[in-house]
Amino acid sequence: MHAMVLQSPGAPLRHECLSDPEPGLGEIRVRVSACGVCRTDLHLCDGELPSIPYPIIPGHEIVGRVDRIGRGVTTHRLGERVGIPWLGHTCGRCPFCSRGMENLCDEPSFTGYTRNGGYATHAIADANYAFPLDGLSDDVATAPLLCAGLIGWRSLVMAGDAERLGIYGFGAAGHIIAQVARWQGRQIYAFTREHDRPAQDLARQLGAVWAAGADQRPDVDLDAAIIYAPAGELVPAALRAVRKGGRVVCAGIHMSDIPSFPYSLLWGERRVMSVANLTRQDGVDFLRVAQEADIRTHTTAYSLSEANTVLARLRQGDIVGAAVLVPDF
Repeated sequence: MHAMVLQSPGAPLRHECLSDPEPGLGEIRVRVSACGVCRTDLHLCDGELPSIPYPIIPGHEIVGRVDRIGRGVTTHRLGERVGIPWLGHTCGRCPFCSRGMENLCDEPSFTGYTRNGGYATHAIADANYAFPLDGLSDDVATAPLLCAGLIGWRSLVMAGDAERLGIYGFGAAGHIIAQVARWQGRQIYAFTREHDRPAQDLARQLGAVWAAGADQRPDVDLDAAIIYAPAGELVPAALRAVRKGGRVVCAGIHMSDIPSFPYSLLWGERRVMSVANLTRQDGVDFLRVAQEADIRTHTTAYSLSEANTVLARLRQGDIVGAAVLVPDF
């Protein structure tokens, strides 16, 4: 197989031709047709995540077809179209797994982080963590749903029944969840980089009632805010924007340090919450909602060999919507 491989922190991905991987017990092999580019991939490549097992193949928004089935797998068939998300395996026996909180598993593995991911022509997945994609026919359009959509959905659920919802960072997750929230009848307030006109225009096109830089505030108090941008300084900004009893949900895997802020911003039973990974039930629920709400992802497809260029553009804030890599080897 061909893959773009990360050999060390901060190094550019390197194209390598590797032996075809073989699925083990309970695993499937997928021929990759599309893999979304997530900001977490950028944190991985920049060495900002702990305990990275180099060399590693990034990518955890994978769409493809099953082309080999390992021993003991009865849930998938050859040729089936599946999606592979960030959460790649859980132990099934720790206290969290036992309580249905597998997103907090003590011994998890993560696609494209602790196990090889989808910046490749083939990927191995735990069969229990590969979602059938019935009804979602476009590979490139579907790929961002596997993380931006799933983590976005979990953060939206954690935001509660907020009518006025702030979204900080209007990229891959933001533009997906804005559509879900509008379908649910909520009002969307989009916060972007100060001069990011394309993101603000996209937010308005998707029904946002207000869109501006994150240094600004609307003239109403928000019921809740979700932070997708990995910037800790947005936490006190969001607290200023929400009403008493409001929630601020931090949805990233990685975030810069949160600066100190006066207790008065938290007082009034405001809450700061974090999202950690996802559960399989999140996947089942969201992929159904994505079809019911007719979610349309705004994507730009790139060749897999362009992965370094795409990551650089993401780092610079030059991606509108979501970028998706398509194998060209």
